[in-house]
Amino acid sequence: MVAPIAGGRAVRRRLAAVRPAPSASSSPSDAERRTRILVAAAAGLAVAWFVGTWWGLLLGVAAGAGAERFLRQREPARVRQERRAAAADLPLGADLLAAALRAGAPVDGAAAAVADALDGPLGTRLRRTARSLALGAAPAEAWAHLDGIPGAERLIAAAVRTSASGGALAGALGRLADDLRADRAVRIEAAAQRAGVLIVLPLGLCFLPAFLLAGLVPVLIAVLGDVL
Repeated sequence: MVAPIAGGRAVRRRLAAVRPAPSASSSPSDAERRTRILVAAAAGLAVAWFVGTWWGLLLGVAAGAGAERFLRQREPARVRQERRAAAADLPLGADLLAAALRAGAPVDGAAAAVADALDGPLGTRLRRTARSLALGAAPAEAWAHLDGIPGAERLIAAAVRTSASGGALAGALGRLADDLRADRAVRIEAAAQRAGVLIVLPLGLCFLPAFLLAGLVPVLIAVLGDVL
């Protein structure tokens, strides 16, 4: 009984080394922290100056604290960009994983090969997944490295559900890649339609005064001239 326990502890220590440190991906950098403090201080000073009375200082302190808290709760731009880049590579990553599995590669080897091919944020997460699987982690724990990527929850569910069969996982990943591309095409089309609507609004605001001046105003002047 001692050897399995010791081996389990060794595996857990290795898995802990695979897991990224929280400060590496989600915590703000020193520059972002300084920028947040400066923006909050500027907001507090602006409120205090605008009020211009002694109790304006209290409002300024409250406004600065509120601005700092709001900015602190926002997701760092670096993390947001990495997540978007990973989401953009996810359909290709799913296709490559499916191809590697169909070629006979084990799941951890396929994940490592795709990680080397893709690199970037998605490649980094897949590399951690491959190392976790190679060290004997449970599928749910290993594929949890992809958490937070839009659309990856379906990949994680498929990987956990079909963990006993690489062929079944390959088929699920192929269908997932097609679904992700279709969803992306729908989002792009919706964004294009929304942009068309937003473009029409300023054009309407520009033409409306001209229509009033050139069309309605002369008619009103003629009617009022006849009446008066």
